[in-house]
Amino acid sequence: MLFRLLAPRLRPHRPLLFLLVALQLVQTLASLALPTLNAGVIDEGVLRGDTGRVLSGGAAMIAVTLLQAAAAAAATYTGAKVAMGVARDLRSEVFRRVQDFSARERGRFGAASLITRTTNDVQQIQTFTVLVLTMLAAAPLLCAGGLVMALRQDVPLALVLLLFVPVMTGAVGTVVLRMRPLFRGMQERVDRANRVLREQITGVRVVRAFVRDRHERERFAGANDELLTVGLKAGRLQALMFPTVLIVWQLTTVALVYVGAHRIDAGALQPGGLVAFLGYLLQTSMSVMMVLFLLMHMPRAEAGAERVREVLDTRASVAPPADPVRTLPGPGRLDLAGVGFRYPGAEESVLHDVGLVARPGETTAVIGSTGSGKSTLLGLVPRLFDATDGEVLVDGVDVRALDPALMARTVGLVPQKPYLFSGTVATNLRYGKPDATDEELWHALEVAQAADFVRALDDGLDAPVSQGGTNFSGGQRQRLAIARVLVARPRLYLFDDSFSALDPRTDARLRTALRTETADATVVIVAQRVSTIRHADRIVVLDRGRTVGTGTHTSLMRDNPTYREIVLSQLTEEEAA
Repeated sequence: MLFRLLAPRLRPHRPLLFLLVALQLVQTLASLALPTLNAGVIDEGVLRGDTGRVLSGGAAMIAVTLLQAAAAAAATYTGAKVAMGVARDLRSEVFRRVQDFSARERGRFGAASLITRTTNDVQQIQTFTVLVLTMLAAAPLLCAGGLVMALRQDVPLALVLLLFVPVMTGAVGTVVLRMRPLFRGMQERVDRANRVLREQITGVRVVRAFVRDRHERERFAGANDELLTVGLKAGRLQALMFPTVLIVWQLTTVALVYVGAHRIDAGALQPGGLVAFLGYLLQTSMSVMMVLFLLMHMPRAEAGAERVREVLDTRASVAPPADPVRTLPGPGRLDLAGVGFRYPGAEESVLHDVGLVARPGETTAVIGSTGSGKSTLLGLVPRLFDATDGEVLVDGVDVRALDPALMARTVGLVPQKPYLFSGTVATNLRYGKPDATDEELWHALEVAQAADFVRALDDGLDAPVSQGGTNFSGGQRQRLAIARVLVARPRLYLFDDSFSALDPRTDARLRTALRTETADATVVIVAQRVSTIRHADRIVVLDRGRTVGTGTHTSLMRDNPTYREIVLSQLTEEEAA
């Protein structure tokens, strides 16, 4: 899974990969030359008292060392550059895929998991890629080259060195196999800790209101302890690796010195040859250590790759059309014909055969009890999810055939929970129209009844907005979200209970200003408050996902018991009349 994920993303970096291999080859050859040069200095210079040979050999070793260091530094830089490029591309792919997800896919993964997969999991893959690119070519070359050079020095002694590699591989391979499921479990528990922490930060007011601080601390401590337990198990196994390598290396060194001493005593080996052998043992053990270090990181990177691949392989249920419609023939009429919607795995549909007509220049309202499907109905228009039955038409064109860019220009949605992005008031208002002038922004704020409190801010339009707009009240966030849509000036306005946090006076002023501003547009309002929608040109009443009435406030009060019940739960007979 890991290498299948990396292979296509490494192809664009092929020139740098060829350079990397060449640099590692130079580095390895220089490393392999050093023990032989050292042996020559000892046998031909030190033992014979030839100072000139010692100096010339030492100079050659310094030159080779400098070449090795330069090649190693260049190879590390090149490998890191390629790995960071791969991670950047991978993060972009995951981000674009998540952007294409509908509410269905985002709900399946959860926000905390998607954040972890885009950041932590990709970081694990990046770390492993750096190790692969800086070690994978050098380690086998160094190991094979060290064994070959050792065989050239002395064959019987080289057999001792040959035993080192399989013993080391077998000892550490067992540890690596046991680590793989532990790292998968670690990533899942990182997900859980992120989810709990995100819930606690987002819902801190609810936690404090119900004095659940201790419960939440215990819940986070539980998630944290689970992560700690798995991390300790993986850490203990990791801790076994280096002592294992060290023990095998030391035993091999003792065996080489013992056998080598007998070979020197028998005159079959020079002292410099034994020193060279110890150098090649060090290089071989270093190459094995490099591979083991790589294998140590591999399980966690594989777990991350599986999770990232899961996101990339998930196809959005709301897919863009193959041959999109890029222009609309009319001014923005909305028709819902026999619309039904069912969430995946649900026993019953949320919407059943719903019909709705919204014409330009008119205001159409949707009202119903909690859970009647009002917000779901509105979400079908901008394709937050697609209807499972029936059609949603804008100017007679099915929304599933519209180009996404055209959809964004045509439909403006103010969601039930308005969200502001970190930045300034101006950057949030320009979200749907980046080239909007300050005059357009102030006009939208005036209509949304937000100009007064924005002017009262120290920096006005340049006043900072925290993530989610938490430095503003609920009513202020709603008005800024409405102003943001007004700046974009779409043909079709969708207000999903977006006046709920406003006091009656502000609500009335805002609706009066909106009627003038959206006189030529199609307006659909979902609301719980009767006073917000009673003057609408058309009111659609939903009950348990079905249309049970359509008409004006007066006609529905007379003929529709469901609407009448909703109204009288909020107003007296006299107020309703």
